[in-house]
Amino acid sequence: MLVTNLELPWYLRVNVILDIKRGNMDYKSAGVDIDKGDEFVSRIKKFVKRTYNAQVVSGVGGFAALYDIGNDKYLASGTDGVGTKLKLAQELNKHDTIGQDLVGMCVNDILCCGARPLFFLDYLATGKLTLEVHEKIVESIANACFESQCVLIGGETAEMPGFYKDEEYDLAGFAVGEVYKSELITGEKLKAGDAIIGIASSGFHSNGYSLVRKMIQPHEKELKLQCLEPTRLYVKLILDLIKKHPAHVKGLAHITGSGYLNIPRINEDFGYDITAPLTAEQLPPAMKIICERTELDQAELHRTFNMGIGFVVVTDRPKEIMKSISSVYQCWQIGEISNKFKGIKLKGQIL
Repeated sequence: MLVTNLELPWYLRVNVILDIKRGNMDYKSAGVDIDKGDEFVSRIKKFVKRTYNAQVVSGVGGFAALYDIGNDKYLASGTDGVGTKLKLAQELNKHDTIGQDLVGMCVNDILCCGARPLFFLDYLATGKLTLEVHEKIVESIANACFESQCVLIGGETAEMPGFYKDEEYDLAGFAVGEVYKSELITGEKLKAGDAIIGIASSGFHSNGYSLVRKMIQPHEKELKLQCLEPTRLYVKLILDLIKKHPAHVKGLAHITGSGYLNIPRINEDFGYDITAPLTAEQLPPAMKIICERTELDQAELHRTFNMGIGFVVVTDRPKEIMKSISSVYQCWQIGEISNKFKGIKLKGQIL
């Protein structure tokens, strides 16, 4: 994970798990010292780069690391976890969807360079192995891999009594994919006026759950269940889209931690003018409730949650692209590319 984030801006380098009081969006109050995080990255950079060889094409930037394996192909890799969404699953004793979150966070990332997932490995750590529970988790991982057209090739299960409570567990994983060099999506072909298409999320996916959980009352079981809706898998849709419109899928972004701030990762030389973010009525119901309870302004909400958009496509043929997407998931044109500024604007406000 460190290798893929060394050169990014601070908000993309540090995977912040928000734990914030209502109406108080402050990283230090969340226990995250950004200055110390920057110093840490600075200290380890020389160690990590010392391991590079001539085959490393992209260890930094973007959503996936790229490694040249010859034969006109790159390997693309990405790694992630599920975060504190696991707390909800364990509290509700519902473990049959959380594996999809793990797979989705990884395969959706490597998809952003146009890579086809090849295989996935998982890591499950727990205080005590419970066959019925952990079988459901791995089944969920396997189902998500099948849907994402990749192989669950292996993994590791670790019993760690004394480190985790008996009923606690944590999940991590990584995906490896491949992409032909000629088909690599880099965002280099962006032009002013290209459309930014947002594809609907299923909910919060796997980000912001320390804040989400603070907004839920103990007795609100139905709301908790809605917030367990698994991360949407975009692999088949996006690979089909690339195959059908190879010249017109110009940039891709997975909207994960830091919300809309992921969009400029497509190409930081351009501006991303978000003129039509989703309205409250267009959000998934649970997200609408949670967002209202946080009392955060729109800018902070869009820096924290995906706000109803799980994946972004930049294209010069919005009508054709949206027609293809809408046969699978709901989508909207949320903005356009600009060459008049860099970064991202939300209705005129720089995020």
